[in-house]
Amino acid sequence: MLKVEEIETVPYEGQQPGTSGLRKKVKVFLQKNYVENFIQSILNVNEELEGCTLVVGGDGRYLVKEVVDTIIKICAGNGVGKLIIGQNGLLSTPAVSHLIRKNETLGGIILTASHNPGGVDNDFGIKFNTSNGGPAPDGVTNEIYRHSTIIKSYKIVPNIKCDITTIGITRFKIEEKDFVVEVIDSVKDYLDYMKEIFNFPLIKTLLEGSDDKKKFNILIDSMNGVTGPYVKRIFVDELGATENNLRRVVPMEDFGGIHPDPNLTYAEDLVKEVRKGDYDFGAAFDGDGDRNMILGRGAMFVTPADSLAILASWLHVIPYFQRTGVKGFARSMPTAAAVDRVAKDMGKEMFEVPTGWKYFGNLMDADRLSLCGEESFGTGSDHIREKDGVWAALAWLNVIAHSGLSVKELLMKHWRKYGRNYFARHDFEECSLDSCRQLMSDLERTVTAEGFVGSKHYIQDVENAVVAADNFSYMDPIDRSVALNQGIRLVFENGSRIIYRLSGTGSQGATLRVYLEAYTPCDGDIHMSTEERLESLVTLAMRFGRVRKYTGRDKPTVIT
Repeated sequence: MLKVEEIETVPYEGQQPGTSGLRKKVKVFLQKNYVENFIQSILNVNEELEGCTLVVGGDGRYLVKEVVDTIIKICAGNGVGKLIIGQNGLLSTPAVSHLIRKNETLGGIILTASHNPGGVDNDFGIKFNTSNGGPAPDGVTNEIYRHSTIIKSYKIVPNIKCDITTIGITRFKIEEKDFVVEVIDSVKDYLDYMKEIFNFPLIKTLLEGSDDKKKFNILIDSMNGVTGPYVKRIFVDELGATENNLRRVVPMEDFGGIHPDPNLTYAEDLVKEVRKGDYDFGAAFDGDGDRNMILGRGAMFVTPADSLAILASWLHVIPYFQRTGVKGFARSMPTAAAVDRVAKDMGKEMFEVPTGWKYFGNLMDADRLSLCGEESFGTGSDHIREKDGVWAALAWLNVIAHSGLSVKELLMKHWRKYGRNYFARHDFEECSLDSCRQLMSDLERTVTAEGFVGSKHYIQDVENAVVAADNFSYMDPIDRSVALNQGIRLVFENGSRIIYRLSGTGSQGATLRVYLEAYTPCDGDIHMSTEERLESLVTLAMRFGRVRKYTGRDKPTVIT
């Protein structure tokens, strides 16, 4: 029989979860009791802990296996009844959400820093998802943080040994209490669910070709993240693609030295491959599998806002939504408003929420939301409570197979009907946190001062007045909770927007994000380059925010 020990500890400063959990450098997590403190704080906020079931998994980055071992020991010491763990500690974030919901567990602990780099000198993260499968809401994360500031001890069973490399069930007796660890196939449950959602036979026919149609050639890039095993089982074993249609599908602790963020900067080599090769479709996913990038033939880039809007207009052809019906749509506030026009045309509810997937969860649970997305390459639906990269790629392929249209044809058809929302995000990474906070404070004073709304500025040589300027706040329509200071918005009379926001997903310093959006109606020039269309907005954004003064940068680190 194994014994529980209570170990004295002292709090660490700064264990405040951000929009997607606690993210720090690996060396921070390696400090004595740092992981133990945070895991104990997560367990402390759950009143129904005794005998409960939790899901545990991560994206395969450096430290995942060691932290899974720590979680097993601490959960055993705190009366948890059962852990469901992905083999070798691997589970994509969407897969964790599905497992929580399928097994009706208390929640799950996800070990990921998402799209951030991995390896001993880079990032690690721990995120708690609640019983609905979604990221813990602000009330829960605030409580986790409060407990982390007053923690005095943690409970642990130091001698428990559990093999997470082999699928199977291991039972333990912890001071007369049963404790079970079930190691599962990381892919199977998620794969089975995707087969329920999409028309796999139709997609298979598309990818394999037929007597009258050549095969639709795809290139799928897992960026050495957790989606590799999922991609092989889904696209090769089930849908008839070949190994040549996949790249970087072996999860690596350092992601092979790359930045596993599926955008035009960090997935540039995929873009080049699709551009020079005979590919009809390209897709990339981030480290933990919740983000996606979609490309068409010639590496035609689909912005996340256009991806969301096009899927919204075609959602009715996907079997899952044929069964459930199409409800409302939602986007994060910085995301371009392309889907808003689709919602209006379809007569559906449309929600604008703060950045962070947790804000979509209440709407889904209230049965008011079917599809949602963020400009940071996140798209998902109410099938789970996380964004889902592989789901997004399958959704596109289902639409393409049903419509008979290419990616470019779907984009052009959409723009000719709804117009085009030009969009870009400029990231100024690893800046001084104090300087960026001062930028936001000074900017808010400027844009809320008397006379700023109504002031006129030139956008593409046409004078436009500012019609709204604020620091975005949000009241949840379901539980009436309020989120303040979610980003400074400037809106012009022609529909253009400039938005400034400090990111909560980095592990050090601050990342200033500047979002730029300009709308061109369907009878306007929808073929203009994004750079040309947004040039004057970029100039205004740098001037209004005095970005060079506060960041010391003349240009962004990353443009997406």
